[in-house]
Amino acid sequence: MQYTGRAGKLFNSFNVVFLTIVAIVTVYPFWDTFVVSIIPLEEYLGSSIHLFPKAITFEAYTYLFSMNELWKSYGVTLFITVVGTALNMILTVLAAYALSRPSLKGQRVIMFLLVFTMMFSGGIIPTYLVVKDLGMMNSVWALIIPSALNTYNLIIMKNFFSSMPDGLVEAAKIDGSNDLGILFKIVIPLSMPAISTITLFYAVTRWNDFFNAIFFISDKELWPLQLFLRSMLFENESSYSGGGDSMFLLGPSIKMATVMAASIPVMLIYPFFQKYFINGVLIGGVKE
Repeated sequence: MQYTGRAGKLFNSFNVVFLTIVAIVTVYPFWDTFVVSIIPLEEYLGSSIHLFPKAITFEAYTYLFSMNELWKSYGVTLFITVVGTALNMILTVLAAYALSRPSLKGQRVIMFLLVFTMMFSGGIIPTYLVVKDLGMMNSVWALIIPSALNTYNLIIMKNFFSSMPDGLVEAAKIDGSNDLGILFKIVIPLSMPAISTITLFYAVTRWNDFFNAIFFISDKELWPLQLFLRSMLFENESSYSGGGDSMFLLGPSIKMATVMAASIPVMLIYPFFQKYFINGVLIGGVKE
């Protein structure tokens, strides 16, 4: 929005300067990570600030992508993200639609119990004991089942469904549709902005999750990508590979290359869902 007059021009100039600074502060860590991943050791040690690479080498990426452990962790993370997000959305959509119907008996009690879990949780030890007793230790299901439903996302979806005109549902019932037919033929097609937003929330959370893997996964064959990244960051402080002209530091270069490998897929997918963010979140939070 453009403001006129002297005060308006001053305000617009301040906005431009402020947002430019915010953009630079936001983008610089990613840029610095990328530059460190492609510069030689000598250039990295020569300066603590890396704005533009003077020389470029892709040895770190060549070494990284030759590791079988990377591709195994990619496969585990893809499975967790795809299957886990699908399970998240199935449970979220079904529960949100049921809770959005005024005819549901005990709706207030159910919502109270759901919101209660947002404020008070069992904690890490009870969760660990439950996962262990269910026999899911060292299994990808230990990273999927315990987080199958997020209450915050459920509330957003429930509010979105509640904002739809009741006339649509009543008209469908008059035409003979049951609840599942109304959900899949009317509600879901009209809710794609919110569904896309919540799907991205779930997918990014699944992709970046490593906390649960630390507790539940000890088999390196089942390490997700973020746990592999963690091991690269903490265990390769000053490792070397090769000899002569091919020798390069596996500390900063390989660590930053691993960070880029873990971040790029989400960064590439995000622009396709960005248009749904504002519409989905605002409509889900405000009942019209």
